Amino acid sequence: MTIDKEAADRLAISFGAEAARYDRTRPAYPASLIEKLVAATPGTCVAEVGCGTGVLSRQLQAAGLDVLGVEHDERMAAFARATGVDVEVAKFEAWDPAGREFDAVVAGQSWHWVDAEAGPVQAARVLRPGGVFVALWHVFGTPEPIADAFVAAYDKVAPQMTHRVGHSYDEASEAYRAGCVRTADALVATGSFGEVVQWEASWDRTFTTAEYTDLMLTMSPMAMLEREQVTELLDDVGVAIDAIGGSFAMNYTTLAVAVTRN
Repeated sequence: MTIDKEAADRLAISFGAEAARYDRTRPAYPASLIEKLVAATPGTCVAEVGCGTGVLSRQLQAAGLDVLGVEHDERMAAFARATGVDVEVAKFEAWDPAGREFDAVVAGQSWHWVDAEAGPVQAARVLRPGGVFVALWHVFGTPEPIADAFVAAYDKVAPQMTHRVGHSYDEASEAYRAGCVRTADALVATGSFGEVVQWEASWDRTFTTAEYTDLMLTMSPMAMLEREQVTELLDDVGVAIDAIGGSFAMNYTTLAVAVTRN
């Protein structure tokens, strides 16, 4: 199923309805990658693209950086502000930086929502020479019984959407690695960026049945379903988790691509 740009825009701001849940369930970023990001940044002034509830912003603040979030969902922005993050409400590609320049532009789990042509141009506009653009994405994989139950549940309640969720860890990793390359290529193609480096870190997180079904409610395909479909999905996946003991370890790899402004 392909969705048009208008539908994609509505989907992009669907997360705001679950801001508190998003903040408590979405994972933070590995400390090793935060350290690399801080080391790569020539100064302390950072703009975060699509900061959401401020998960990454708060980590960067704790590491000593001065972060300004740019978030076009007012509900997400309000939540982030309540946690101590300075946020301006706008789509990044349409945002007016009012002459400000930044040492880093960072996008955690958000760059795929940014216009593929306008986004790199805007990043070049707001970064000072020597500044760095960094995009990060989490790649994750559930144990096979949970992954199978997830796909089977979608097959049952929304078969037209199964292709949006039926990825193995290896397929997801390949897709996100390719996305990192495309992101870097698009920035370099503006003529304003040079050196490209990639980082990654692997880690695990344990979920109980309740914790994982809570996380599921923040996944974008859920926003495209009716309430009854969501309930059935959660029930089916919950049964599968209970059947393997009521908890499981999720394998994550966080990928990052860093591109330096000329």
